[in-house]
Amino acid sequence: MNHKFRFNKESMDRIKRFMTGEEPPQTPEPPQEEEQPSQVEVVREGGLCAALLTDIGCVRVSNQDALVKGEMLFGVADGMGGHNGGETASAGARDGLVSLLEGKQPSVDALRTAFKAVNHRLFLQQQEDESLSGMGTTLSVVWLSENYVYIGHVGDSRVYLLRDGEFRQVTDDHSLVAELERLGQLTHEQALHHPMKNVITRAVGTEETIDTDLMVEERRKGDTWLICSDGLTGMVSDKSIEAIISANEVEKAAELLVEAARKGGGRDNISVALVREEEAAE
Repeated sequence: MNHKFRFNKESMDRIKRFMTGEEPPQTPEPPQEEEQPSQVEVVREGGLCAALLTDIGCVRVSNQDALVKGEMLFGVADGMGGHNGGETASAGARDGLVSLLEGKQPSVDALRTAFKAVNHRLFLQQQEDESLSGMGTTLSVVWLSENYVYIGHVGDSRVYLLRDGEFRQVTDDHSLVAELERLGQLTHEQALHHPMKNVITRAVGTEETIDTDLMVEERRKGDTWLICSDGLTGMVSDKSIEAIISANEVEKAAELLVEAARKGGGRDNISVALVREEEAAE
């Protein structure tokens, strides 16, 4: 996610007043070598089937996304801050969260504490290593207990839920454009194509403290959860994503989602974690 930016409040206010300006020119990245197709990782446990897949895309020279997989824990981290910083941040968020939640009973408090600790570790790391200055990452996860799904979210990766034929975005994007859309200052169509849509307002590791969005949903038979980086949602419409998930098993759906994002341009790394309830939670 080396095209993304994170600004302090003062800078954000100035940007909001400058929203009519033109998108600054971007330096093209050198072409990447041809990559072998990514492999889907499939997990079956606790009455569910999960499929996880990450792909470098068609433009980036490295993959700064990291898939999160722990004990009934699934998610995505999308790093920013240059080649080293982005990969370090996303991998650190992944490894830190999995380690901190290992053996713990799923709960809002445990998830909040873990996000806070991961953020503090990454913030100190960039403070101590000048080469990592400015690094950060999105972090969006679902953590399932016997009867509930706990969601933790920072940044503009997303969590979706397909339930009873209804597909909805559960999380809110922490981005400048999304904030302006929520305030009614941009239409949804304007937000989709805005030149500053990659400016995020919240990330893990960029500041000493973190404000994490935390939610709880009931587990239900037949539910499908999608956690993904914006390398998918920036290339594929929600309607197309829903159609792919609805018509396929999770392993095939993960492959088709990544394929659709690549066909749409693949301008960023693409990561998806699909989690489907196969049996009723006991």
